[in-house]
Amino acid sequence: MGMLKLDLTHAGDLVSEQELESLKPQVDSVHYNLHKDNGPENEHTGWLDLPNNYDKEEFEKIKECASKIRSDSEILVLVGVGGSYLGARAAIDALSHSFSHLDKSKRNGPWIIYAGNSMSSTYLSEVMEIIENRDISLNVVSKSGSTTEPALAFRMLRTHMEEKYGERGAAERIYTTTDTNHGALKKLSDRKGYTAFDIPSNIGGRYSVLTAAGLLPIATAGIDIDSMMKGARQAFADYSTPDLFSNDCYLYAAARNVLYKKSKTTEILVNYEPNLHYFGEWWKQLYGESEGKGQNGIFPASVNFTTDLHSIGQYIQDGIRNIFETVLCVETPKKNLNIETDEEDLDGLNFLSDKSLDYINKTAMISAIKAHVDGGTPNLIVEVPALDAASFGSLVYFFEKACAVSGYLFGVNPFDQPGVEKFKNNMFRLLGKPGY
Repeated sequence: MGMLKLDLTHAGDLVSEQELESLKPQVDSVHYNLHKDNGPENEHTGWLDLPNNYDKEEFEKIKECASKIRSDSEILVLVGVGGSYLGARAAIDALSHSFSHLDKSKRNGPWIIYAGNSMSSTYLSEVMEIIENRDISLNVVSKSGSTTEPALAFRMLRTHMEEKYGERGAAERIYTTTDTNHGALKKLSDRKGYTAFDIPSNIGGRYSVLTAAGLLPIATAGIDIDSMMKGARQAFADYSTPDLFSNDCYLYAAARNVLYKKSKTTEILVNYEPNLHYFGEWWKQLYGESEGKGQNGIFPASVNFTTDLHSIGQYIQDGIRNIFETVLCVETPKKNLNIETDEEDLDGLNFLSDKSLDYINKTAMISAIKAHVDGGTPNLIVEVPALDAASFGSLVYFFEKACAVSGYLFGVNPFDQPGVEKFKNNMFRLLGKPGY
């Protein structure tokens, strides 16, 4: 029995057992290609057995460095864009206190802030302001070291640190996560003596959460990365069977394929826990960058319920019928509250007395699912035992593998991103970069 459970009973009559059965030969072929390294761009499938075959020596080094950062820094600045920071931010937000940035006693490590994920002059100026009088460490995550957003942020932050700590002192507080063999960041790390971690060459950025790219900042935040890898190992075992109907990960990929063929071209990832907001951001990059090719693919969106039921809920209920939802249902909340009786009952809510807030939240979830399904929006439900490190590791692996399978079912390579390069080339040409 796996940690996660997939519930397809709310997909309405749009996903039948017969339709799923018809995809079995394709799923079998995809499974074989993934596990036998025969798929297109198979050099990017290092994430597949990562939960079992990660570098144990580097893993211990990650924990040692995280402990050092916790002891000598009030802030860790994580510099990266896309897959180089979204996975870490998703984990840190999901597994930390919602207001840890305001109260030191509510966090198990330094305050984690993020830079290099945009080119906003205002944002980076304010990062520089907030670190001015604080002890900081820096983790720069970039396979090449030349991606514009993080490279610009790193240039400015490195200058600040060298002015504050001296070149040698700064080097003791700068940690790089990059390609082990080549690239601008690798060269700089070697020259300056930074502590360097490896992004394996066979793992792309959006699949790199469980490498040092994600694990160093996650461990620095005081999150148990041993438990996270244990959850990922459980998912590896759960989703290694080729049998479609015994593998919830493959069923999810297949159900998406069935819905897409019926013009359900937008998928909304739904959560009922605000801490999962950045998980949705990570998930959007994973699926958008993996599947959106050749004028095909499901458009990934995300919402935070019940909040967004009061904003775009109307559209989901009654707009164009090209939507389906995937709901993350956290079975056991990190904390709970009971509703007390109010003698005056001016708000008319005494009918909720003695009920827990989580019970009310889940009742709202059930009600929204029923309303949306009745309105023509199928719902797929992924049941998550709890918001803890093990469940997070399992959830990451579930969606990574489902994404790879889904991409192959759509007939695209889920490991490249040719469209992103076009925007970069246009920008470099307009900015006058030599050679463009």
